[in-house]
Order: sequence, then structure tokens, then C-alpha cells
Amino acid sequence: MDKFDAAILNVLQEDGQTPFTELGERVGLSPSACHKRVKELRQSGMIAQQVVIVDERKVGLETSVFVQATLKNQQQATLEAFEKAVSHHREIMECYLMSGLSDYLLRILCRDGADYERIHAAILTRLPGVDRVITNFSIRKVLRRTAVPL
Repeated sequence: MDKFDAAILNVLQEDGQTPFTELGERVGLSPSACHKRVKELRQSGMIAQQVVIVDERKVGLETSVFVQATLKNQQQATLEAFEKAVSHHREIMECYLMSGLSDYLLRILCRDGADYERIHAAILTRLPGVDRVITNFSIRKVLRRTAVPL
């Protein structure tokens, strides 16, 4: 990756639908050179995917809940079963294997407290291997970045 690739990625992280003519103007390359580089960045996996970011609040998902999940044990089969099950629930936006007191940190997106109660009872406590969950409600989103620093 050279300085042009980094510049292209920075522009596309701001707006993934930037036309190649504008992209070329912003990074100092021709539109065809930008197209070729973007194609190569996709093929190499540097661009993993392009998505539209939906405003969570505008679709009624006002509440982010952070859940620390502790499993009954850390055997590989338990971890794999938990991770597979988590991937089937669209309310679980992110899942991280952690060091420290809990095994996983989840970010849940829901409408409100009642919606989270449903998720807690119907999903979280039924995930394989779960021993305990600790719930933290966010009060307000201060910062959320989608762009990777290059």
C-alpha cells in the first residue's frame, strides 16, 4: 500500500460511493488509475466490504447495551458454540473475546429497556455456555468512528 492507496481509502471511508472522477481529483490520479487501484484493494482484501451506515436512532433503535458475558468454562468447544450462536442474532451488533473478568463483550442494539429485557430473557441467557451476564446501558453516544486510521 502506497500513499495513493491510503489516500483512496481515506476518501472511500468518508463516502464509499465517491465517483472515480472525484476520487481521482481528490487523490491526484486519473479516474482509470483510481478504478484499477480500488479493484486491486478489493481483490487483496484491504477493502473488506462496502456498506451503508444506517442512523440507528432514525429506525427506532435508540439504546446501545454493553453486556459482559462469562462462560461456565473456557473449553474450545464452549467458546465455539457461544460464538456460533451469537452470530445468529441480529440484535448483537458486535462481539469481542476478552481478557479479564468476563469472557466476551457484546454490544446489543435495541429500542428501549423493555426490548432489552426481551433480548436478555430470550437470547442472552440461552446462549450456550453462559454462566453470567453483566449489563451496562449507554447513556449517550459520544463518538463512533467507522474509518480506520491510515
